[in-house]
Amino acid sequence: MDLLLDNELIYGRLLPIEEPHLIERYNKALAAFGLPPTKLSRIEIDRSGFSPQVAEELGDRDYLDPNGINRRFIILTPQQIELPVVHTAFSNTSQLLYEFLTANSRVINALTIKDVIYGEIEDSVAKVEDIEDLLSVNQVEFRVLSAEDVTGKASELATLIDRLKQEPDFWRDTATLERMVELAKVTGDIRQNALVPDQVIFRHTAYWTSHFGGFYVFVDPGMTTVISDPSAPGFRRSRPWQVSYLSLHDPERVFRFLLETGRIELPRASWIDQSGYLEHRAEMAVRMLIHQSDPERDLTQVDRIWLQTWIHSHADLINREGTFPFLNAMKRELAQYGQIRIDEVPPHRRFLLVRAKPGHPDAWLTNRLISDFVPFDFMSRYIFNKQGFYRDYQGFNQVWRRHVVETLKDTYLKDKAGYRLRLYGLKDRG
Repeated sequence: MDLLLDNELIYGRLLPIEEPHLIERYNKALAAFGLPPTKLSRIEIDRSGFSPQVAEELGDRDYLDPNGINRRFIILTPQQIELPVVHTAFSNTSQLLYEFLTANSRVINALTIKDVIYGEIEDSVAKVEDIEDLLSVNQVEFRVLSAEDVTGKASELATLIDRLKQEPDFWRDTATLERMVELAKVTGDIRQNALVPDQVIFRHTAYWTSHFGGFYVFVDPGMTTVISDPSAPGFRRSRPWQVSYLSLHDPERVFRFLLETGRIELPRASWIDQSGYLEHRAEMAVRMLIHQSDPERDLTQVDRIWLQTWIHSHADLINREGTFPFLNAMKRELAQYGQIRIDEVPPHRRFLLVRAKPGHPDAWLTNRLISDFVPFDFMSRYIFNKQGFYRDYQGFNQVWRRHVVETLKDTYLKDKAGYRLRLYGLKDRG
């Protein structure tokens, strides 16, 4: 993975932590989790406080994610809200952390001046053994602690202040007043700086999880839909009146679900023409074919003229595989009618033509699911499905790895927001 690391395609945009007092605070949080301290003088962290350097040192990438449930977090600075989450069992961990950090920004700003915040994103499940364990989780609660217990001391001080206001003789209790002074030395003036989080409970809705080989959960009024491999424990076993189960190997039913629930945007000239979506898919398909036919060919320097020449000279191969001529036929249909008759398209090819509806709350998750049906489009895989991309990358030879990295650098990394907006109609999210 060194090539990905060198080009910031894995563990990119992390926050360096090298101030001794912050390393010390991080170690206090590790100790609270029963983990040994880091001996490193410089680490990098993501939004959750996960550090790839600490993970390597501990020999445990899941040191903040034991059992893949009840995710731990370590907050050293409010700046973490701007970071990605680079290692998680749930796709919505990043969003839950963003909502927590946003809702409690004043408290976090005040607490991290004095202390490290750590804890768990708790739910009702301690260990995941089948799908029902995950479906039983409707909300999560952030259990928030701090090394110096500033939050606990602020709560104690607030209680004592209330008693001082309400009990006429309370001020005569010298020992308690001295205790209030000691607490205030730690917390400061809690009338000015709130030190107890206002909101710690958040809804747990649509997500992807790595459990059981990876599966999706979509939530609609009156019905939850699970999309996974049918071999996942609990598949089609629980609450059929509330839960619909779809196989990841059934493109027709999965596509119909996304269409009927309004999660996808059908191919229409209004967005296809300006996005270059079909041209993108076609080029990805051709590059995949070139690599399959000649695995040692370096594609990093080829231009469109070279690609067109290759296409003409390998017409039989291209027609046999079928993706490129299919996309060209769809472009002609779109130019003639302004839309494509999607019901006449073979189910396994429909995902080539659609993207998530940009305004839908599940747009990122839906694009991730679409990428599972178009695995040769490594651009979409990297943007929406990094776990899938990294798994694919492990099977690439060195020549193809270099090509993939250079393509991502020359296109997506140059303007991530602009690329996502043009191709997928998506603006940035938290």
